[in-house]
Order: sequence, then C-alpha cells, then structure tokens
Amino acid sequence: MTPLLTMPRALAALLAVSTALVLQASVFPHVAVGGVVPDLVLLVVVAAGLAHGSEAGLVLGFGSGLLLDLAPPADHYAGRWALALLVVGYVAGRLASAGRPRVAQWLPVAAAAAFVGTSVFALTGLLLSDPAVGVGELLRVEVVSLVWDVALALVVVPLTLGLFARVEPDRAFA
Repeated sequence: MTPLLTMPRALAALLAVSTALVLQASVFPHVAVGGVVPDLVLLVVVAAGLAHGSEAGLVLGFGSGLLLDLAPPADHYAGRWALALLVVGYVAGRLASAGRPRVAQWLPVAAAAAFVGTSVFALTGLLLSDPAVGVGELLRVEVVSLVWDVALALVVVPLTLGLFARVEPDRAFA
C-alpha cells in the first residue's frame, strides 16, 4: 500500500490547489455567469481523487475546502466548502477506475462530483439559513455551476492528472 501523502504528492497538490484557488478567487469572478463562478478547486480535488483514490481525495478535499472557506470574499459559514469538497474527493476516488483515467471515464465523474459538491454546499446553506441563495435560485445555480464545471473540467482535470503523473509517474494511477 502506498502512503497517503508523500512529499512530491503533497507539493503537487499544494501547487494545484493554490493555483486553482487564486484563479477562482481573482480571475473567474470577472466572467461569472449569473453570479456563479466555476469551481476550479473542486476540479482539482476530483483529479486528486481519480489519481490517488478516495482517501487522498477526501484529505485534499477537506484541506482545500477549508482554504476556500477562508479565502476572501468568503461570505458564508466556514466549513461548508470543506464538507462539500470532502464528499467530492471521496466520491471521485470511489468512482475512479484502475489505470490511467480516460476522458470517457473521468468526465462523468467530474460532472457528478460538481453536482454533488454544489448540492452539498447549497443544502448546508439552506440548513444554516444562509440568505445568499434561496430555494428558488437553487436549481439555476446548480445548472450554471454544472455547465461551468464540466466545460472547465476538460482543461483542469487533464492538467492536474498530468501534474500528478509527472511528479510520481510510478504511483500516480495506482
């Protein structure tokens, strides 16, 4: 059994999450559709789950979610993205197939993870009475987010999988 967190894997994950977080918080709000920004960090967590399994995806999802919860302009209760991305990392890891993931395998996983992650985040907002999103807006936000995430998954997931494969070529898809 390979260790959950090796130094090269941790550095690659930190680089991928940091880059995605900076882009998501600074660049993509300018191209938001209906106030919905694509979830680049979620897509990095999906790639980590696909490449390294559910445990690594879960751990990276939780840590990435905490960073996303605390990054400006966070306007929600901390912990909501941590929970959502924890679930996303676990689900992506469980849905991963053996060997190097192909587009026909990981694109549906990315779509499902985007739907699940956005749903968990939105539903926790409803449970905590977050005034930002009402029940009526929930479906619109889900659809726009899903379209954004699937479109950007075609770029983000292969780049992240390539980064993990380059850092640990013998263990990236074990």
